[in-house]
Amino acid sequence: MNADASLLNAQSNNLDTYVAYSEGEFAVTFRNRVGDIAQLHGIGVLQEGGGWYIYGERKAEGNLFQGVDCYYTEDWRRMLFVGSVLAVEPKGSEIDAGGIVERPKVLRRSLDGKYIMFFHTDRLVSGRYAYARIGVAVADQPSGPFRFLKTMRWRGCESRDIGAFQDEDGMGYLLSEDRRAGTHLYRLADDYCDIVEDVVCRRDGEFGYESPILAHEGGRYYWFGSGLTGWTANDNKVSVASSLYGPWSDWSLIAPGGSHTFDSQCTAVVSIASGQYLYVGDRWLPDDLGASPVVIMPISLMESGACLIPSGSASYQYV
Repeated sequence: MNADASLLNAQSNNLDTYVAYSEGEFAVTFRNRVGDIAQLHGIGVLQEGGGWYIYGERKAEGNLFQGVDCYYTEDWRRMLFVGSVLAVEPKGSEIDAGGIVERPKVLRRSLDGKYIMFFHTDRLVSGRYAYARIGVAVADQPSGPFRFLKTMRWRGCESRDIGAFQDEDGMGYLLSEDRRAGTHLYRLADDYCDIVEDVVCRRDGEFGYESPILAHEGGRYYWFGSGLTGWTANDNKVSVASSLYGPWSDWSLIAPGGSHTFDSQCTAVVSIASGQYLYVGDRWLPDDLGASPVVIMPISLMESGACLIPSGSASYQYV
């Protein structure tokens, strides 16, 4: 456990605690003692020692940027509110109150141990996203505060939903959805602040898959993604490869066809022990985004695919 996590444990009585409340089949919200809902939307997860830092979009007042909140958990049943770790900046900034910031993801930089946050930043023009860039911020501790550095694109390519991944050798990667070309897997520079290679770009169907996630287990890489259906859930899928450069397998279901991934959109696949993983997905409520619950359940990563395991179900692969 690092010094920051130890400090959190020592101060836990002074931090706002959120516990899980059922919100229908498979879904929960985390609420504090006065009923406020933890803003665990589009989350990124960073494991540090015996716990996890969770970074979520604050959506209590709608879809425009209100800050990125951070929580800490050691059991996925109770969350400690760490604070707002990426703040809204003054008007004119790329992350001011008139912008969009989505899917905050954090990696610990191998180069020097600093923490780099990536996010999708955008602007609404006539009700549609029209900026489509990757935001970058840095902090000395996983609990922030994060200092906004810049936004970027790779050779002019749009970037909407993103994912971040660190391989066992410390190399950093970004997944980036581009409506014009598909979904990219980018390799990052050693400082994680620039893109140096477009490892692969996959165009599956009309566009590609959004809400991309990358996991690694048993010598295999697992690329998860969601179809493009707005706030409405769909049947999320996974593709598998032994190398990030491919070849990648055909996409396969991770939940029964027609279940719409138990009415959720994938946002994180979290390693909780050797060979054991949790799936976290957003169950979006478009008319009340800040109250949107999350679906949390075990997920099995297998040789040729992955499957969610609802309580009481056997582990098997969906087709």
